[in-house]
Amino acid sequence: MAGLETAGVGGKTGGAMDSLRDAYGDTLVELGNEGANIVVFDADLAGSTRTGKFAKAFPERFFNMGAAEQGMVAAAAGAATTGVVPFLSTFAMFATGRAYEIVRQAVGLGQQNVKIVATHAGLTVGEDGGTHQCLEDLALMRMIPGMTVLSPADGRETRQAVRAAYAHQGPVYIRLTRDKFPRIHSEDYQFQIGKAVILRSGKDVLLVGCGLGTSICLDAAELLAAEGIEATVLHTPTLKPFDQDTLVALARTHRAVVTCEEHQAHGGLGGIVAEVLSATHPMPVRRVGVQDQFGQSGKPDQLLAAYGITPQAVADAAKSAL
Repeated sequence: MAGLETAGVGGKTGGAMDSLRDAYGDTLVELGNEGANIVVFDADLAGSTRTGKFAKAFPERFFNMGAAEQGMVAAAAGAATTGVVPFLSTFAMFATGRAYEIVRQAVGLGQQNVKIVATHAGLTVGEDGGTHQCLEDLALMRMIPGMTVLSPADGRETRQAVRAAYAHQGPVYIRLTRDKFPRIHSEDYQFQIGKAVILRSGKDVLLVGCGLGTSICLDAAELLAAEGIEATVLHTPTLKPFDQDTLVALARTHRAVVTCEEHQAHGGLGGIVAEVLSATHPMPVRRVGVQDQFGQSGKPDQLLAAYGITPQAVADAAKSAL
C-alpha cells in the first residue's frame, strides 16, 4: 500500500494466549518501580482487575473504595488536581455504566488526567451474563469530549497502551477483558495513540477490528483466502482519536469494508467506520457485532458463536458486501 506501512504480526503461531488484565496489573507495578507518579483506585475488585498486584507492591498508593464506583471516580478526579496520575479500575459495566454521570462531569468536563482501565468488557465475560457483559462502553466513552478511548488486542499491546495512557495528558479509557485473547503482535510492535496498523494486505475487502475483533478478522482473512478473496486487515486499537486517514486511504483501494467488535454493532467501531466513510468515501460497509441485544450467561466461545461474532461471520459479511 503506497504511503502506508504494514506492522509486524505474531499471528497465532503456537496458539499463544494473553491475559490483558494480567498485563495491566504487571505494567502498573513496573511503572511504580520506575518511579511513575501514579496512584491506583479500585472498587473492591482488585483480584479480578489485577490492580491487587500494585496494592501488594505499593499499599500506600492503593485505595480500595468498596462497591462505590461513583465515589471512586470522584476521588480519582480530585486526586488528579494534586498532580498525581490516578488509574482507576472496576468492571466495564460499573466504570462506564454505573459511574457514567461522574465520569462525564468530574473527569470529562473538567478534563482531569484520570486513566479509567475497565476489565470484564464484552460477551467474553461469560457466565456472569447480561447484567455484567458491557456491550455499550465504547459508545459511551467516545461520546465524552476529550476522552481518549483504547481497545488493545493482546497483552503486548495492553502493556504499551497503559504506558501510553500514563504519558498522555488528559482522560483515557482502556477497555480490557476477562478472557484471554490470542497473541497477534510481534515483539517489535510499537503502539501509538491515534494510529491504526495494517496486519495483513490484500486488494478486495478491508476488514477492520479492535480488541478481540482484530484476531477474528485475521482468521476470517484466512477463510477468504481459501476462496480466492484477498483481504486487508486493519487493527484500530484507538477508537478516539480515530485514524481516519489510514481508514479512508485503504477504503479507496478496496471494494467493501467489514468491521468486527465484541460490542454493539452500532455506536462503537462499526459506528465510527460508517460515520467516517459516509462522509468521505461512501461504499458497502457491513458491521459484525452484537445486533441490538443484551448478553446472556454462557461460555465465551459459545456466546461469540450465538451472537455471530466469528471468523465465518466476518467472511460471510465480506462476501455479501462484495
